[in-house]
Amino acid sequence: MRPDPEHDDPSHAEGAAPSRSQYGALCWRKKGKHVEVLLITSRDTGRWLVPKGWPIDGLGGAGSAAREAFEEAGVEGEIAEQPLGYYSYVKARARQGKSREDLPCVVAVYPMRVGKLLDRYPERGERRRKWFTAAKAAAKVAEPELRQILAGCEAVLLSGHPADADRAPAAKA
Repeated sequence: MRPDPEHDDPSHAEGAAPSRSQYGALCWRKKGKHVEVLLITSRDTGRWLVPKGWPIDGLGGAGSAAREAFEEAGVEGEIAEQPLGYYSYVKARARQGKSREDLPCVVAVYPMRVGKLLDRYPERGERRRKWFTAAKAAAKVAEPELRQILAGCEAVLLSGHPADADRAPAAKA
């Protein structure tokens, strides 16, 4: 499992940038006896991913993830207080007047059971969103650790695990 994303990773290589924390929402619904996962596309490359973003002042990890789910995917629902897992990726950021900067990030992924999918939300014209089976969602994402989280999420979410938003609702978004 990844280090606690609440803190920068102190074990980074000398000269390398420390990991930055982000919070993501694994937006899901039960469809028959299975779980479906809502993925969105990135604004720049069109890759499939889960809604995620930087910490938001005044909100914890789950609250920040729920806010990102609303802004990026138009999702309202109940989010668990505990993350389902963590994944890492490198965010490429353009720097003013300079070459791009690679920023290592660690994302804590919180399960969020979708209660409502809105037609109007802040980033609706900038991204696509689509429901996938958990297995198909795992095949669509590029990040290996996120792929593992998605591949194993159905069993965890349907098992009544404490991270299941059915049993441990924390924050309504």
